[in-house]
Amino acid sequence: MATDRAAFHVRDRWALVTGASAGIGLAYARVAAEHGFDLVLTARRKPRLDELAQELERTYGRRTFVVPADLAEPDAPQRLFDAVQQQGITVDMLVNNAGFGSRGYFRKTQWKDHAAFLQVMVTSVVHLTHLFEPGMVERGWGKIVHIASLAGLMPGSAGRTLYGPAKAFLIKFAEGLSGEHDEDGVTVTAVCPGFTYSEFHDVVGNRDAVSRLPKLMWMDADTVARQAYEAAMQGRVVLVNGAPNRALAALMKHFPDRLARELTRRGAPRAGAADDQT
Repeated sequence: MATDRAAFHVRDRWALVTGASAGIGLAYARVAAEHGFDLVLTARRKPRLDELAQELERTYGRRTFVVPADLAEPDAPQRLFDAVQQQGITVDMLVNNAGFGSRGYFRKTQWKDHAAFLQVMVTSVVHLTHLFEPGMVERGWGKIVHIASLAGLMPGSAGRTLYGPAKAFLIKFAEGLSGEHDEDGVTVTAVCPGFTYSEFHDVVGNRDAVSRLPKLMWMDADTVARQAYEAAMQGRVVLVNGAPNRALAALMKHFPDRLARELTRRGAPRAGAADDQT
């Protein structure tokens, strides 16, 4: 997706990026700042957010506002929205990127961990969108971006039992919500990267397993973020990053469901499903 870097430059607009302390979120914040956005940065790790804020101010001359938040807490989206409102900031691009590291068989994972996963990956996304969407409609311009995953287009994987369904929800949510904004200047985009070089795999403990995958299946966070930004500015509804991932997603549509599930099942241990399969 080759695009002139100046093509999507903006002035006097704010983007809010969740999970901005690392990985795709950090890369997206840099890309947005490069194109003229001021940034609201949120994640759990304040020192990392402060470091990024200083970088964006120094490198791109952008304004920043840091709001540490743990989106596993049910009231965090409202507190985040209130903090932004109190600063008089109008968010024109909402990037729902925050992730949750989870690994292990469903029955062997405590409910509190499942609940936190769903709160971060699903409920907080819907809540933040519900809070910021009306202002975008009122102003006649807005970009809502969900960082989903190729996993949302594939059969479910053992050991990541809730991950695929959560990402599939984000894709369908984007598709449905985009249909409500045909004429009002607001667009909704679901971004579906595959394996991306980041610290996420260290968090979930499957770095060695995924590192054995072919290199052509991997992308770097900066490339994913640039493609995501361009897709959002173009108003695309669903983006699958990378030709191999697009081919795989298309191929899976034509496989019989049983075969697709079997292929996913065989690949799951290599991609970091549960170590203990008893």
